[in-house]
Amino acid sequence: MNDLCADIGYKSINHFGEELCGDHVDVVEESENSTVIVLADGLGSGVKASILSTLTSKIISTMMAEGLPIEECVSTIAATLPVCSVRGVAYSTFTIIHIKNNETAEIIQYDNPHVIVIRDEKNYDYPKTEMNIDGKKIFKSVINLQENDIFIAMSDGCPHAGIGMMYNFGWKREDIVDFLETLAPAGYTAKTLSTMLVDECNKLYGGKPGDDATACVVRIRKREPMNMLFGPPSNRDDANRMMSLFFSKEGKHIICGGTTSSIAAKYLGKELRATLNFEKSDVPPIAEIEGVDLVTEGVITVNKVLEYAKDYLGDNEHYEHWSFKRDGASLISRLLFEEATDINFYVGRAINPAHQNPDLPINFSIKMNLVQELSECLKKMGKRIKVSYF
Repeated sequence: MNDLCADIGYKSINHFGEELCGDHVDVVEESENSTVIVLADGLGSGVKASILSTLTSKIISTMMAEGLPIEECVSTIAATLPVCSVRGVAYSTFTIIHIKNNETAEIIQYDNPHVIVIRDEKNYDYPKTEMNIDGKKIFKSVINLQENDIFIAMSDGCPHAGIGMMYNFGWKREDIVDFLETLAPAGYTAKTLSTMLVDECNKLYGGKPGDDATACVVRIRKREPMNMLFGPPSNRDDANRMMSLFFSKEGKHIICGGTTSSIAAKYLGKELRATLNFEKSDVPPIAEIEGVDLVTEGVITVNKVLEYAKDYLGDNEHYEHWSFKRDGASLISRLLFEEATDINFYVGRAINPAHQNPDLPINFSIKMNLVQELSECLKKMGKRIKVSYF
């Protein structure tokens, strides 16, 4: 078993004037190391297209994850979805990326722009086999995975960007490849790459997209463990056990909370120092302990990280804030969202007397909810999460 994993991110913009997106991305975990990703583009735009693409991606991803052959999936789609009375064609186009054991990627494409693969920071021309299933021309490819491979699946709203405006014939495939090759060396996450690509399409459409545009990016990377300690244990006698478990884990170590960092400093026999480079922010300043990668304040900082995590899963608009700032919440966000693949939370259940002030909007249940909500967000980002309570 290799130590690779798939970082998956996607973003869509709606056809101008439409409430719903006619494209839909579905990600289903088949097992711990195998995932089925389907990008479907419904016929037309709006409600009808949205229903068609959602049904297509749900049916295909569920059937593929159950191990059924592609022929059966396509036949089921053709039989299930209605035929357009005007155009006489059915349902929606689709792209499937099936990651197997983090070793191979099986790509199946029907009428969507072909998947772009970036390998060694350059466009990789992968082999395709043509198949005919129920009269539909389908392309299938199998690629052995390498670290830093990037797969980009798109709906046709991406290459159509700028038609009749910035470009006569839209944003050509080779131009999209050039755009991606310049971004590849920077090591951006899949979500950030998909956001940058779709934002560029939106710009080419002049902010008024003439079609739904979706980009789904899969980035192959090495597993990166991360450990986060939040709050002192409910029983003081457990402090040493909690610290020894936390510091024995491989990967970077983040400590959140004043009391928690004091206990950690004492355990390590090191000094807890406040930093002087305080960034103007609504987040309290960070501190330093020799041997710890990051030391921050507790509840307020983690609450800000949760806010960034929710946005990251949605429109990713706050990316510009946390991607370069030096406050505690931005630093934690970069470590958890961009670097980490496996995150171990060590959460103390002690009730902080300072939080019992009725004027403060903080209580014990809020702290527990923060960990729970943040864990859920990180799981949706594809991270492996383990939470231990003390």
